[in-house]
Amino acid sequence: MLTVEKLEEYGADTESGLSRCADNEALYLRLVGIIVQELSSDALGEALEAGDFDKAYYIAHKLKGGVNNLALTPIAEPLCELTELLRNKTPGDYKTLYVKITCKTNELSIMIDPKLIKK
Repeated sequence: MLTVEKLEEYGADTESGLSRCADNEALYLRLVGIIVQELSSDALGEALEAGDFDKAYYIAHKLKGGVNNLALTPIAEPLCELTELLRNKTPGDYKTLYVKITCKTNELSIMIDPKLIKK
């Protein structure tokens, strides 16, 4: 079961995330579950694999907003970097950043529901 304490151990800035949810712990944890489901979809990976960088940017930017609002720092850092590369159409190692995002999402998924793990 996901708890604020587990999120703190994971590296999330729960104080900041909770403050954005009016210190409503149940709401915060529910929103973390929702963003993890969105991150666990393969939309971003598929767009990157297809070379559709405009679509990948749109998806990454949307996810970045949710992840940053919930202060999920371990995912936010590589996701922000990927979003900026895509925004500026900068050549870069998109795959490595995507793998980091996926690994950190999987770590969080295990805390919520092991069935969410992306292979």
